[in-house]
Amino acid sequence: MAEAARHDKTARQLRLLSDALDSGRLGPVKRLINTLSPAEIGNLLESLPPAKRKVVWGLVDPEDDGEVLVHVGEEVRESLIADMDEDELVAAATDLDIDDLADLVDDLPDKVIEEVLKSMDRENRERLERVLSYAEGTAGRLMNPDVVTVRADTTVDVVLRYLRLRGELPEHTDHLYVVNRRHRLIGWVALQDLVTHDPSTPINRLIDDNLTAIHVDEPAEDVARKFSDHDWISAPVVDDDNVLLGRITIDDVVDIIREQAEHQALSAAGLDEDEDLFSPVWRATRRRMLWLGINLATAFLAAGVVGQFEDTIHALTALAVLMPIVAGMGGNAGTQVLALMVRGLALGQVGASNVRALLWKEVRVALLNGLGLGLILALVVLLWFHDLGLALVITIALTCNLLFAAIAGVLIPVTLKRLGYDPALASSIFLTTVTDVMGFFTFLGLATLLLLR
Repeated sequence: MAEAARHDKTARQLRLLSDALDSGRLGPVKRLINTLSPAEIGNLLESLPPAKRKVVWGLVDPEDDGEVLVHVGEEVRESLIADMDEDELVAAATDLDIDDLADLVDDLPDKVIEEVLKSMDRENRERLERVLSYAEGTAGRLMNPDVVTVRADTTVDVVLRYLRLRGELPEHTDHLYVVNRRHRLIGWVALQDLVTHDPSTPINRLIDDNLTAIHVDEPAEDVARKFSDHDWISAPVVDDDNVLLGRITIDDVVDIIREQAEHQALSAAGLDEDEDLFSPVWRATRRRMLWLGINLATAFLAAGVVGQFEDTIHALTALAVLMPIVAGMGGNAGTQVLALMVRGLALGQVGASNVRALLWKEVRVALLNGLGLGLILALVVLLWFHDLGLALVITIALTCNLLFAAIAGVLIPVTLKRLGYDPALASSIFLTTVTDVMGFFTFLGLATLLLLR
């Protein structure tokens, strides 16, 4: 319900924005933009054609430029950056937190990066360099090194006075981290404990050491899974020596989860989640041509199988009518299994220890669905063509193809994962090939054996 409401809100904002732009009235456009968060502005910019996008981008408050750039896809970001001069880019980047700046810095011109680094004090410059030293897609690249630390040998009163002197806390601060003299993590203290305990209470009595710290090299997918499992708002990041390096907050994890969902949805079609909705026609054509070409090759393979049974189809024209049913049902059944497997692999729920059990379960599901749907289809064929043999053939063929689809739906993504490939990227192409080829082969082969004797 919440997701549907968000989509409705975005569609309504887009409609209002487009109407105002079409009328040439920029005042309402600017007022609407000023009511939106940077993430919402980024979403709207991605929804606009290039000409309108350029106009709206020029009306965004410069203070929001950096945050908006962080919240758009790579292609859209490139186009927005191209419309900004160096001073605007430096100002936009300077206002960002270290973790957000690390996401943006690779897309900035070298001269802009130099100016941004010059504008930073030594401490923040070293923090940024430290974050950039970690690989993309790891906790180190996600973390913000701006953390509030306290010592175990102080009291609540001392810590509260320190916080008042500091004046402000980093966003999403729900814990203060307790470290020793070597900055090694001992534990953490919840803010609610600080304000509800007597000022003379020693910090070491409030320390919680049950929260698991995140290793700096941990994959982003695992970080997101831990946040989801434990309902964290923030979590500390440590190195091999348990030295506190920074923290990851829920807003960054939400971005990871969204990117994972987009990746799975678009990769299944051979697309990139960073592709601009309004990318140039030639660029979009070139990207999609590869996967369409692979699909064309597999289609020829299926056509070759059908061609081997040309005489059978000539003798029984009903086969030409029924062939798409067998192949289509197998494809749909395989897609269902494939979706579950890709999700399970992404969540770490599928591994070598349970693949055999999953395969056996899906084979039984396919067998029951094949027999049930096959009997229904046999009845329809019998009433339609009045041919008991044809009804029997299509029942067996449908059941066999559903079994092939189940086996392929389980084994293809697992195999791709073991080979180091993204199971969401190419699984559907291989699955379609299996269900088309085996569907046509079993149906036409059985028809040749049983009906043309």
